[in-house]
Amino acid sequence: MKDLRSTFLDHLKKHLQGPAIPLRIVFWDGHEYAFSPTPLVTMRIHSAKVLSRMVMGSALDVLGEAYVEGEVGMEGRYQDLLAVAEAVGDAFPGKKSAGGKGFLSRWGWAQAHTKARDAEAVRYHYDVSNDFYRLWLDHNMVYSCGYFKTGSEDIHQAQEQKLDHICRKLHLQPGERLLDIGCGWGGLLSWAARNYGIHGVGVTLSEEQFAYARERMEREGLADRVEIRLQDYRDIPEEGAFDKVSSVGMFEHVGRDKLGEYFGVIRRVLKEGGWAMNHGITAPQQDDQNGHHQGSDFIDKYVFPDGEIPHLWRVVHEMAGQNLEVLDVENLRPHYAQTLIHWVRRLEERKDEAVAMIGEKRYRIWAIYMAASAHAFQRNWSVLHQVLVVKQEQPGLTPRPWERRYQYADHSYREAEVNWGDL
Repeated sequence: MKDLRSTFLDHLKKHLQGPAIPLRIVFWDGHEYAFSPTPLVTMRIHSAKVLSRMVMGSALDVLGEAYVEGEVGMEGRYQDLLAVAEAVGDAFPGKKSAGGKGFLSRWGWAQAHTKARDAEAVRYHYDVSNDFYRLWLDHNMVYSCGYFKTGSEDIHQAQEQKLDHICRKLHLQPGERLLDIGCGWGGLLSWAARNYGIHGVGVTLSEEQFAYARERMEREGLADRVEIRLQDYRDIPEEGAFDKVSSVGMFEHVGRDKLGEYFGVIRRVLKEGGWAMNHGITAPQQDDQNGHHQGSDFIDKYVFPDGEIPHLWRVVHEMAGQNLEVLDVENLRPHYAQTLIHWVRRLEERKDEAVAMIGEKRYRIWAIYMAASAHAFQRNWSVLHQVLVVKQEQPGLTPRPWERRYQYADHSYREAEVNWGDL
């Protein structure tokens, strides 16, 4: 009977046919096997238990967990590591978890997306420490997809372009009231108040972000125009009070079954004819209800507890159910891949400081998570959509432009009005 190592290698050789995969595996006893004469990646497996888990489960999830726990060492460039890990994962795909929720469904977390549960999940991810995020985010502390015009911009320019793109897309005007749901460290509200003259309200569930954003508004002289609240979006009391609403990188925490309620809150707080822009990660699979994929278990366990990613059709469907008419949809998938590459590079450059702050294990979690996310956006495993809507509850034509040029050129906004002439 073959030992586990031989079985593992024979299975890989069988499934990794075609061009030689640039992988060298070094086993716990010093035995080596190279799939290529010029391997770009070295995988050091420190225990036979890892092989057993890879054979029995989803290899990509097992590899991610084993890397974080120090049971597997990986050497090589991130882009090569991830390509090799994907190939190994395809050879040992494992079984999909029931219900498509990976780690969540296995543990039976049926209480996901209660207010208390959402607060716990958000704080787990965001309350690492403001100093840690400051190491690798841009100077505006924006933790969402940047916006590139050439692809050669640094992260600071890309994020400023994103902030301005959102403000232009919402056609913000001086004196308007803007609500930012999931306001993070206050980057968008600060930019909108300083450059577009709005009055704003931002809500977050992260205590670290809340403290930073409030201090930021004081420091920038915006405290009389921008209010920051530690508040669940469902507890926002205003009705018909805001001209515009933004939500950037937040609705991934909402949950598919809560999308109707979420967009209902946006409808409730908006004035008739008010605009909202939802910027968030979406699923590439139309059947997102069973959207479990390789890597899902790792992300659920270590990075984003309770996160759920809906397909664009579901987003638009739920928007329509709340009388939110879609004006514009933009796919920013390559922008997020490029953003994540910048973040990983910046985190690597500050590795010693990051490890001193959060420890070696958590550093590995963040580095591999962001690099893998860049790979996922490049491979079309994840998508990013900005969807612009207008609240339309009464008959007629709510304010909107004739075309999209106003988003990119100054003074080009022309409101669409139907002229019947003599007819």
